[in-house]
Amino acid sequence: MKIDVTAVPAGYKRKVAKKFQGTVTEVSYRVANYINSSRQLVTDQNISYKDAGRETVEGDAIIKKCNVYLPAGYDKMDVDTRYDVLYLLHGVGGNCYEWLYGSGKCDGNYIICNILDNLIADGHIDPIIVVFPNGRSAYNWGDCSFNAVGTNMLGFYYFDYELRYDLIPFIESEYNTYANIEDRSSERIVYNRLHRAIAGLSMGGMQSLNLGLGGYRCDSTDYTGTMSPWGNGLDTTVRAPGMVDLFAYVGSFSNAPTSSDGKVLGEKIASYEHGLNLLYITCGDADQIAYQSGYTKTINDLMETSGNNLRAYYQVLIRDGVHDFNVWNNGAYNFIRLSFGKRVGYFKPNFVKMTLDSY
Repeated sequence: MKIDVTAVPAGYKRKVAKKFQGTVTEVSYRVANYINSSRQLVTDQNISYKDAGRETVEGDAIIKKCNVYLPAGYDKMDVDTRYDVLYLLHGVGGNCYEWLYGSGKCDGNYIICNILDNLIADGHIDPIIVVFPNGRSAYNWGDCSFNAVGTNMLGFYYFDYELRYDLIPFIESEYNTYANIEDRSSERIVYNRLHRAIAGLSMGGMQSLNLGLGGYRCDSTDYTGTMSPWGNGLDTTVRAPGMVDLFAYVGSFSNAPTSSDGKVLGEKIASYEHGLNLLYITCGDADQIAYQSGYTKTINDLMETSGNNLRAYYQVLIRDGVHDFNVWNNGAYNFIRLSFGKRVGYFKPNFVKMTLDSY
């Protein structure tokens, strides 16, 4: 069965019957990898100054919060039933509630949850767990202001350490997931990554690309001593190692201007032992924030430089789309179907470049 990229069906924004509705819960977890007030990377891992691009120190763990969507029928005691996990990242001014509040409600339920519930109820995907993190790995992670010199902003560019060493281990120990990050055998790494996906909107889309695929971290030009190529007070520093060993599916919706160039990302993809099963990049052609400075720059030369490691690659432009949840809900709907949708066989190598006329 072929899965086509389409507008979100109108009915999918409506709630399903009560027995098919999932739940969202705010949960707290321990974080030992984050940026402190001195702009150092606090870590409990063996991460060098060279790799981090800054001093690394030991320090006390902090407690952060995320939201977790659990599908209808989830039973913690039923350890024989396992679940795929999607990590869905927010934008620069958002937090772990942005995908819920920003998308709004219909029939009294969050629209993004209605979309998930409908996909599951109609049998297009198996029940799935969705994690909505706060993407700032910093001691002041609750500060949502845009401040190029702030440690809260710097924390966006170091979320990969938290994800790898704190959040994913928490999720996979707390919930009944297919993946188990504690098993680091080569066979299990291959298996685990097929059951995790990561995607984000705007700044979260940048994180999915730069941190997920191995692009550049950024810092304030007050500290780099350079000029910002985007005029926003930020410039690139060191390359992130990437997380392709963790995720087989990566999505980016209206990625922020600090996203790395397509050639940078493509060459990194080509270098990995593991190929990407899906890279899904979408944006509205009327988006004055992301279209030219983010999306267009990122797709340029990406496929041409990725070698044979990009098995399914989608470039989806949405006509008249702007920087809003019409585009982002569409991105989430199609990305989830392509990542975890039920199909005969598996991904055949393909490249899809298309324009949608509606959300």
